[in-house]
Amino acid sequence: MKKILIGTHNAGKFKEIAHLISKKYKKISPISLKIKSPKETGKSFVSNSKLKANFFSKYVSYPVVSDDSGLCIQVLNNKPGIYSARLAKKHGSFFKAMEFILKKMKNKKNRKATFVCSLSYKKKDGKIVSVEGRLKGNISSKILGTKGFGYDPIFIPLRKKITFGQMLKSKKIKMDHRYIAFQKLKKKIKI
Repeated sequence: MKKILIGTHNAGKFKEIAHLISKKYKKISPISLKIKSPKETGKSFVSNSKLKANFFSKYVSYPVVSDDSGLCIQVLNNKPGIYSARLAKKHGSFFKAMEFILKKMKNKKNRKATFVCSLSYKKKDGKIVSVEGRLKGNISSKILGTKGFGYDPIFIPLRKKITFGQMLKSKKIKMDHRYIAFQKLKKKIKI
């Protein structure tokens, strides 16, 4: 069986990406190999996902796919953006980070937001293929739902009435930013 390393320490991301990849692959987590995460020094989602793919590929002899994703909120100058996970860490949890965001947006009419995912796939020959998926939506007025992970409970995708936190995983996984990025990646490589 072919192996692929999914370069993330986030259990939610690992599950979503693993679900999208063909069953022909054995999906390996860096946690199971005791590989720590690299410092994210990139200034964009793409540069961070490439940085992770390069970092993790030093430890394995098979392909690596890595993700950098986050929530960009228009009225907050597209923040937290690439700092989405770091904001949660700073506040102690994603729940507290969501409370912080909702407080900052309390009287804002514009609630437009975009979930962004950059996936980078590094082949054995060292070449990297990077793609980006974007999903537009709005920020809810409160934290809704317990499904999903990260900022899912405050993100309502366009033309939907519920947050990702309220949505069935089987629905979310076929429409979110990671899914969009993965479809682009599949057009470039067999995965």
